[in-house]
Amino acid sequence: MNENFETLFENSKYSQELKKGQIVQADVIEITSDHAILNAGLKSESTVSISQFKNLEGEIEIKIGDTVEVSLEDIEDGEGHTKLSRQRAKNEATWKEVTKALEENSVINGFIKNRVKGGFTVLIGQVNAFLPGSLVDVRPVRDTQYLEGTNSEFKVIKAEKKANNVVVSRKAAIQGDNIESKTELIEKINEGDIIEGIVKNLTDYGAFIDLGGIDGLLHITDISWKKVKHPSQHLSIADKVKVKVLALDKERHRVSLGLKQLDKDPWDKIIEEFEVGNKMTCGISNITDYGLFVEIKDGIEGLVHVSEIDWTNNNPNPYKIAKIGDEVEVMILDIDSEKRRVSLGIKQCLTNPWDNFSQNFSTDDRIKGTIKSITDFGIFIGLQGNIDGLIHVSDISWESENTISLGEYKKGTEIEAVILSIDPQRQRISLGIKQLQNDPFVVFMTNNPKGKIVSGVAGEIDENNALVLIDGNIKGLLNIAEVSQESLQDVRAVLKSGDEIEAKIIGFDRKNRTVKLSIKAKEETEEREALESYKADGSESIAKTSLGDLLKSKFRKKRSEEHTSELQSQAYLVCRLLLEKKKTSKKPHTQSEPVRQQLHR
Repeated sequence: MNENFETLFENSKYSQELKKGQIVQADVIEITSDHAILNAGLKSESTVSISQFKNLEGEIEIKIGDTVEVSLEDIEDGEGHTKLSRQRAKNEATWKEVTKALEENSVINGFIKNRVKGGFTVLIGQVNAFLPGSLVDVRPVRDTQYLEGTNSEFKVIKAEKKANNVVVSRKAAIQGDNIESKTELIEKINEGDIIEGIVKNLTDYGAFIDLGGIDGLLHITDISWKKVKHPSQHLSIADKVKVKVLALDKERHRVSLGLKQLDKDPWDKIIEEFEVGNKMTCGISNITDYGLFVEIKDGIEGLVHVSEIDWTNNNPNPYKIAKIGDEVEVMILDIDSEKRRVSLGIKQCLTNPWDNFSQNFSTDDRIKGTIKSITDFGIFIGLQGNIDGLIHVSDISWESENTISLGEYKKGTEIEAVILSIDPQRQRISLGIKQLQNDPFVVFMTNNPKGKIVSGVAGEIDENNALVLIDGNIKGLLNIAEVSQESLQDVRAVLKSGDEIEAKIIGFDRKNRTVKLSIKAKEETEEREALESYKADGSESIAKTSLGDLLKSKFRKKRSEEHTSELQSQAYLVCRLLLEKKKTSKKPHTQSEPVRQQLHR
């Protein structure tokens, strides 16, 4: 009977029309955990793996009694069984759909499976298609994580069945079919509306929110009242968020969104809540090269500039002294609600070492400290309270040159100094070393008033001046006009370095710390003294009425009659009197020989 049935079936018109790969209808007559038994009206029933009837979620799509399309794989597999394939039938149906979409330039649905090199794999029915990265969206998308595992619409731009190659474009579908829907959607949106959307993409400057067919930009500055470094701090791909419409460009289909605007602006009442001078303990929310950001209230940050961190270090490294999350005590220094800025200070909550120093010390106090650094302009000394005082190079020594004075000191050495001035506001303390002793120039002026005769040694000499060292360290200046009573063209003609000089003090130059000297004034004084002494010498001198008579009387016994003509010269007689006086003096003569020759001519 079986042989007769097989023979009859093989010879039938239906059997002759069936071919391998043909799509036929089959009834589901039984379902097990592993298989589905189908009846396609052929000589035998067919058993098909149940996996071919499951969707992407793993759910079985059929039930007993359903009619499904299957592909005829084999009418007789050698064992008398008919072999059917649901998978191949699905594949054929998908290719028909793909081909139709390509020919008609229509939209087709697909599932974005995963990311691959250059784009994504998209499952369209049972066919794997390729979605290039450049065709994902109308604008470049940096983070495409939100697309994976989602359904979307595509347009087929290439389909080759033999090569099993399908290329799709999501961008074309968005630009084409959604233009009208975008226009309709944006017409329904108004500024100020609060709408819900899905986070589509995150960038450095903000987040793109899918509003149901149109994208809106949530700028990074509109995410939170707090400072936001990156949108990922507050948002994630695929998050559902409520946003406020801030601005619309209906012609260009652009929507600006805000998230922070859903909450009250914390700056509205800042003047009422905070005052300059208030102290509070707050957490550090951010660290930069120029300071620390401290959150004084939810949504409000204040800046502690580097100059306001430490009293003694005006430029500390913020990264080395603090970390995010640390709590610090700060003082409000300034509030600018218009610019939305709050200036804070940390050092203001600490004792000012400069004020403390000014309370403990006064000008003219002697103090000890350690040399911290030596510069071209002075020496910095470490003082109480970790502050520095400056000994200017001009306050190191009364006599030594600046460079020489600096060379006598080394870093780390403890020295004593006198406080010259204290300026807490400018954070400056001036010190002096030379002030530990009395000013030798002042002492000299006190002990040697104007008009006194002093002696010294000639130093440097030029055409017009001679430097005279008095007592070894006091500088005297002898001008050419004060060297001789007679006119000179060059000081060097009568004086040389090393000559001992006796001169009269005629003035002081406090600024340049020099004594003004005069040999000429000294000689004139000596002449007057000599004349006055002879005027007062005996009765004979009293009777005389002229200088000539006095001189003739003095030298009458020492001169012969042949010298009478010389005695008639008053100048000659004066010089002779001075010479006589000097010979009898115990003090050695200090006038250089060239000067004497000039005076005796």
